[in-house]
Amino acid sequence: MKEAVRGALAHLGQIGLLAAGSFVSLAPGRLRLRAALAQVVAIGIGSQFVVIVTGAFTGAVFAAQAYFKFHELGMGSATGPVVSIALCREFGPVLAGLMVAGRMGAAMAAEIGTMRVTEQIDALRAMAVDPVEHLVAPRLAAILVSMPVLVAETIFFGIVAALVLTVGFFGVPEAWFTGQLLAHSTPGDVVAGLVKGTVFGAILVTVSCHRGLTAGDGAVGVGRATTRAVVDSSLAILVTNFFLSLLLERWFPIASVGL
Repeated sequence: MKEAVRGALAHLGQIGLLAAGSFVSLAPGRLRLRAALAQVVAIGIGSQFVVIVTGAFTGAVFAAQAYFKFHELGMGSATGPVVSIALCREFGPVLAGLMVAGRMGAAMAAEIGTMRVTEQIDALRAMAVDPVEHLVAPRLAAILVSMPVLVAETIFFGIVAALVLTVGFFGVPEAWFTGQLLAHSTPGDVVAGLVKGTVFGAILVTVSCHRGLTAGDGAVGVGRATTRAVVDSSLAILVTNFFLSLLLERWFPIASVGL
């Protein structure tokens, strides 16, 4: 038991040191801008279709389930603010984080892990090139730029899908839906979601790159590192989301909904 706890603490310590070194490498003059822009294309542009589809269908199905229950109570117009707040604060950032973790976390771990087992990481060190500055920092910079945009797209298309379904199929007047949504959704809800998305992005890059940098045992080790990167980053996002929800509620409280 003690060995397991010691190992877990050592693992967290390594991730913390990697995160600290990565953020230091973001300083002007140290960041490889061209590599960061290439990662923005891979992470931001490459993940748009995934998060748009995820956000749209999540918003639609959540709106349907909310409307079915609210309609029984004569509160069909409550669907708008409930869907909006849920997407902004929880579903948007969490789902975007999980989808990007599954798509890009695995790719990061596989690419860096392959470099590790083929001794390319050692070659970088032999040439006095910091692997963290060369490999991790550009990915961290790219995710910090891309995740707020991806989260915003998830929220936007989720709300649009909920509007189309509720108004077009369930017959709720559009004025009721949009009026209640605008009345009970605040900019703080959106800011909370964007903050969460940014934190989730930093977590998944750090965890995935750490798994790649510590990969071993050839191709088998790379496959194992890839799987662990996705699982670890997904679990870290879900656990962190709980504590961020409690913390952000103090800074950006949810508006009271009186319908």
